Formats: sequence, structure tokens, C-alpha cells
Amino acid sequence: MSLFEEKCHHPGPSEKPLDTSEVHELIKEIPDWELKDNTIEHSFRFRDFSEAMDFVNRVAEIANAEDHHPDIHIAYNKVVLILTTHKIHGLSRNDFIMAAKTSLLMRDVTV
Repeated sequence: MSLFEEKCHHPGPSEKPLDTSEVHELIKEIPDWELKDNTIEHSFRFRDFSEAMDFVNRVAEIANAEDHHPDIHIAYNKVVLILTTHKIHGLSRNDFIMAAKTSLLMRDVTV
């Protein structure tokens, strides 16, 4: 099953962040994303602010449906998404699921 087909889950009280080998395996499935410390990050560029905000709203719909929300930074036509699982202070499979689902949105966007 591909990451974008999976559903995010609520981390349990004993859940730990993914180990380095798991992170390096999963990052291969989202090659446009960059690993930074305990986060994964991707910058998206659009023609204008309106397109950027449309994308952000679509990301918000997915994030609400998955109950896993990225940090979002917007600067006119640039959107930076940063994913980490704050509850476990590191990366979980949820972060990679959200990254994969977000990357799928770009297939519908003409930049």
C-alpha cells in the first residue's frame, strides 16, 4: 500500500519517533521532501497569492480529515509545509502519509 492510500492514526502514549533507518526508507517515497532534523519540509511555488491560498486550503482539508496538521508558512506565492509529530517530538508515519497526500495535490496544479 502506498503512503497516500494510508490513513493517519493517533499516536499512543508509548509511541516513539521513527528510527533513522525507518525515516530513510520512508523519505524515498516522497523524494521532493527534505529531511531536516526531526521534520520533513517542502517548498511549493505558485503563480500568485490566490493559487498559493487555494493550495493551502486544500492542504487544510486533508489535514483536518487526517487529523494531522502541518506547520504552514506563506509568503505571497510560496508555501512551505513542515511536518513533524509534536506529540512524540519527532517523525511518525503520519508525517510521511500527509506529505504523500499533499504531494498528490500538486498533480492538479499548473504552476
